[in-house]
Amino acid sequence: MAIVETVLGLILIVLFSNLVNHYFQWLPVSLVQIFLGTLATLIFNLKIDLDASWFLLLFIAPLLYNDGRRFPRKELWKLKGAIFNNAILLVFLTMLIGGFLITLLIPKLPLPVGIALAAVLAPTDPVAVHSISKQVKLPDNILHLVSGESLINDASGLIGFKYALAVAVTGYFSLTHAVGDFFYVAIMGSIAGLILIGIVILAIEWLVVKGFNDVVFNTVLQVAVPFIIYLITEKYLHASGVIAVVVAGVFFASQRNNFVSVQPEINLVTERTWDIIVYLLNGTMFAILGVELPVAMQGAIQSDQVDTLRAFWLVGGVWLILLLIRVAWTFIYQLFDQQHESWRFRLRIALISGFSGVRGAITMAGALTIPVQIADGSAFPERSLVLFIAAGVIILSMVMAIIALPLFAGKSLAIQTRGANADLDANKSLLIEEEDDDSTDKTDKNETVVENLLTLNQAKLYLLKNAVRSLEEQRRQHNQLAVYQLILEYQYLIKRLEIVEEQAVGDSGIVQDELDLNRVAIKGELRELQRLYQTNQIREKVYLRYKKALAKQLKGINRGTTLPQFGLALNLRLSGRKIYRHFLIRWGTPQDEKYMVEVRLAERALAKAAIKTLSEYLRKPDVNEQAFNREAIYHLIIRYRSLIEKQKKQQENQLDPAVYQQQLRNLHLRSISVQRISLQYLIEQGYLDRRAAVALRQYINHEENLLLRVSSV
Repeated sequence: MAIVETVLGLILIVLFSNLVNHYFQWLPVSLVQIFLGTLATLIFNLKIDLDASWFLLLFIAPLLYNDGRRFPRKELWKLKGAIFNNAILLVFLTMLIGGFLITLLIPKLPLPVGIALAAVLAPTDPVAVHSISKQVKLPDNILHLVSGESLINDASGLIGFKYALAVAVTGYFSLTHAVGDFFYVAIMGSIAGLILIGIVILAIEWLVVKGFNDVVFNTVLQVAVPFIIYLITEKYLHASGVIAVVVAGVFFASQRNNFVSVQPEINLVTERTWDIIVYLLNGTMFAILGVELPVAMQGAIQSDQVDTLRAFWLVGGVWLILLLIRVAWTFIYQLFDQQHESWRFRLRIALISGFSGVRGAITMAGALTIPVQIADGSAFPERSLVLFIAAGVIILSMVMAIIALPLFAGKSLAIQTRGANADLDANKSLLIEEEDDDSTDKTDKNETVVENLLTLNQAKLYLLKNAVRSLEEQRRQHNQLAVYQLILEYQYLIKRLEIVEEQAVGDSGIVQDELDLNRVAIKGELRELQRLYQTNQIREKVYLRYKKALAKQLKGINRGTTLPQFGLALNLRLSGRKIYRHFLIRWGTPQDEKYMVEVRLAERALAKAAIKTLSEYLRKPDVNEQAFNREAIYHLIIRYRSLIEKQKKQQENQLDPAVYQQQLRNLHLRSISVQRISLQYLIEQGYLDRRAAVALRQYINHEENLLLRVSSV
């Protein structure tokens, strides 16, 4: 019962603190939560046995995983060097230099204890920065740097603290063992995060393919991911669970577009659930910090060996040491930047970075794990003073950030860190259309809507086909690749819905049609590949590579397996090829560059040959074109057209990722608008009952909300 009461009390503190912050916005919510937690301890004698292991599992693991999911990937890659340096090098620099200076400031403190104190104070807390900086406009590079380094420095700081504490307790230290252990926990943690989240993504994709769209099941599955990954990594692999969940979060975000448009409702509900979880965990974490502050300070205040007034001065001194190290590091780091800024500007950036390095709950959780006794049975040196300083630095860093950040950064908007929060007739134009000189054959579309009430799937098919047709109408020379990519996403949904409709009547035509058409297309690719090789347009290495790949695809089709349209495995192969090609282009020999030219020539020529082969096949007198499923034809053609356009853009160096993503977003928004108009037509004409109309309207709203939400990340 006491546990239930404590949890309810913490939730009430979180709710009340946010209510206070709503009316007194100048008062940081984190400080309010700390104050209320402390007040609850003093009045109600509230006690929480803060164990670092469960604290990391219940609070740090999900929060860091969510940070990784929502961190801007472009900025993470852009600032990878600075983030790595701050999260690894700066942490260990703070440990060594800070620990040495702390022992000079407090002579009776042994060096290993000073290093342990500096190590546990080294990790920064972006939650605290967010809560105290709602009225501060931090420079984007500083904002992303502080947020990015906090994804990793928890692990590096805790590892350093672990070894410094071990030295203080046992008096033994092995540099070889420490370095080896650090690399093991970091590398194994990263690998574990990648493998485990890869399994989760494959499971989600399998559920998508099977049409398992239970919202609650999928939401619980995705929310449970960080806890499972952390436990497996820590308990069974003895590696860094913190690094594992961060890597898992970042990788999940990079693969989210695979199924985000397929499951708009599920993904939207999942995001809202994460908002609630992060809201509660953030607030509860600071409330617990407030509960633990009296525990940390009580020993020093009551001790006869510690002068309380001097202890407060020592808090200021230790905080100043940490600030100066961070400011000096940032200022010196900027000297290696290619930009020629004035020393005043660099100093301002360094000061902003310094004051943004706010310490938080991870520091308190680590400090409270300091044992009472060392190996020989004697008391741990100055444990009460160390806890007092750790708690004091947390509060002082928050207060000084409140005062200093507006002075150096100016008042403006809130920063955003953790917790922030087509029918066949139209298709034939593509089937027959060749990129240069092929003729076109377009016929009028023939749209019909059944006279009886439509089922939910039939109505959704109508909306999606209208969206595809609208995309075709918006296709221009400059946005063809984005149009093709978005049509492919819609075509996957259309194909899946048609399979469901066919299964309802005991038919499997679309699957068999796709297999037959794929077989025809691949045979055309094989003939074109042979022609390229015999005319010496490609070398034997390229020829054998594509012959093997096409033979493998053909073998899969003969077994009844359709080609993958999206998925983690496919993305990993494509990413590997992309990295390999980039390596050859940038660092390879002239022979390698020629090889890449031939690869692009082959891919483009094979795709065009596949389209031509399909066109000729469907025009044969003995082939009944109308017998084939329209979506199977269209989907296949769009896939090849997309490949041709992509190779063309890459060959001409016209593929700007930022422009491409913006085109995708604008086209997607327009297609959603078309779906909404189509739905209104169905409602007005009486083709839908009220329940189906509400469900479809919700589906469209989910898709739109999710698109806007993902676009902001």
